[in-house]
Amino acid sequence: MSSYKEYLKREPKLALSKTLKITAWVLTAVVLGLVGLMQNPRGPKLPLPEGFSFSFLPPVHAALNSIVAIALVVAVMAINNKNVKLHTRSISVAMISSVLFLLCYVAYHFTTDAVRYGGEGVMRGVYFFFLISHIVLAAVSLPFILFTWINGFTNQFAKHKKLARWVFPMWLYVAVTGPICYFLLKPYY
Repeated sequence: MSSYKEYLKREPKLALSKTLKITAWVLTAVVLGLVGLMQNPRGPKLPLPEGFSFSFLPPVHAALNSIVAIALVVAVMAINNKNVKLHTRSISVAMISSVLFLLCYVAYHFTTDAVRYGGEGVMRGVYFFFLISHIVLAAVSLPFILFTWINGFTNQFAKHKKLARWVFPMWLYVAVTGPICYFLLKPYY
């Protein structure tokens, strides 16, 4: 317990925070720009070497999102138990898995034609509900996930805690609905 209290007394790194937050905005703009470019169904796809395909990536996307979801739950449980070390490690796993997901997602969508959902009826509505809410919350939450991480990394714990209270459920929702969308779309790959 005393190490937890000592950890919270660390001096904030305000100059580093300012630099990282500018970087976070730039990174958010780049990511959202790339995702926007990927959504053009008529846009040209980047060529791959003969016989090479990224068609194996959708289950990797689902697995990475699942790892993010598990890491987030572990991180919250850890900090509720004042285990800063496990919390930090779990958030690191969530962040690294999210970056890997993003890299795989961009590689897949810039080289592979989009797969369209072919279901009908109620399941079609369910799929699009999850897909649209997943996409919107992923876009909205991205800068705030980065800001929450920056606040923790730069020892601004009150700001970190305040943001994390509402960023965590959004990030967890995005991480859980990613695999749900994959499994609903899987029969059409």
